[in-house]
Amino acid sequence: MNDEIQLISDDDGLAVIGNAADIECFLISEGLPSKDLGAQRLKSAFKAGAAAAQAGSDIAAESGRWVKLTRESAQVVRKYGLRKNAKTGLSTGVVRGQKGQIRGFVEFARGPRSLLTSPAALANTAKIMTQVAMQQTMDEITDYLAAIDEKVDDILRAQKDAVLARMIGVGLVVEETLTIREKRGRVDEVTWSKVQDAPTTIADTQAYALRQLDSLAEKLEGKTKIGDLAEAVRGAEPAVREWLAVLARCFQLQDAVAVLELDRVLDASPEELDGHRLGLKEARRKRLEYIARSTERLVARMNAAAEAANSKVLLHPTKSPAVVQSSNQVVTGVHDFHGRLGIESGRRSSEARRWAEAAAEARDKALEMGAKGIGAARSLGSETLEKAGSVKDELSSQITERARRRRGNEEKRNEED
Repeated sequence: MNDEIQLISDDDGLAVIGNAADIECFLISEGLPSKDLGAQRLKSAFKAGAAAAQAGSDIAAESGRWVKLTRESAQVVRKYGLRKNAKTGLSTGVVRGQKGQIRGFVEFARGPRSLLTSPAALANTAKIMTQVAMQQTMDEITDYLAAIDEKVDDILRAQKDAVLARMIGVGLVVEETLTIREKRGRVDEVTWSKVQDAPTTIADTQAYALRQLDSLAEKLEGKTKIGDLAEAVRGAEPAVREWLAVLARCFQLQDAVAVLELDRVLDASPEELDGHRLGLKEARRKRLEYIARSTERLVARMNAAAEAANSKVLLHPTKSPAVVQSSNQVVTGVHDFHGRLGIESGRRSSEARRWAEAAAEARDKALEMGAKGIGAARSLGSETLEKAGSVKDELSSQITERARRRRGNEEKRNEED
């Protein structure tokens, strides 16, 4: 492609398409990690675009890589001035180089060989990008569940609710369908029929898990006694970890079904692919917002519990640190969960504070107030003693004077006699 690299960016990532060597040079020069977009799937996308454009096999590319949209990769998008299409939500452009050197940016690609001149090929590529982004999150969730050592199926089996029990079967069917997709390279009607009812069960389970987290948060309200608060927080810690694991699994399966759904739309109604992709992304964004609101309410309750415990650390030197420690562990777990799902962590409602810092702060304040109290007590005591001494001296003087007067009167009477 004469050292031409085509760039496509959406809200989740950046696709770099072209000759494998040129792509590698570009990514190294920008310092960007990447994932393979899948040569076979890219060829299918280009073939569809070529057929739609009636351009034979002119639209082609040897390789494609996907870069997760981060602060660094977003700077690359801005650096090369990619132009955004309001209808598709995609930003596109071409970078051209020579002998491994990136030479500059060209706003529009020219000629039938360009992916960017074919709406069908571009829609197919955008679909692949969305699927890769979702797969990235699915992998993150797999790592998350492994890190917290929670076996979701075991958690689900421990519950008596029928909706949760059905989640085990749904997960198995979705994973089986993904395997078939990988082997066949498409999702036909028979394959899709296996999972088309899965979203209902997954959504029911997600709603149930969120209600459980809300219930845990509500139990912390109104706890004024530190003993009751310690018991509630201690009980909430393992329960929160389990329900976050269930939520993560729900989100993972929802992304998996969306990956299958995009392939099904491509197979059945390719002209609707772009609109369906945008609809799925919007629905996914709303799910994330809903999950974020619920879990942040829990974080707020836990931080309030920690603050209450901090204020009573001297009165309850054992229970107060236990409350703070459990609260901090829950909050840290929620933030980790947010990170795995891609929920923005920059606007955290509060930050989990270490117990040592909280205890030190409470201790310093207490010592300061204690010192003032002791000083005041000493001052009051000294003043009282001084007053007592003055009264004693005054009484002593009065007694002495009365005795002197009495003796003088007695002496006068004796002289008169």
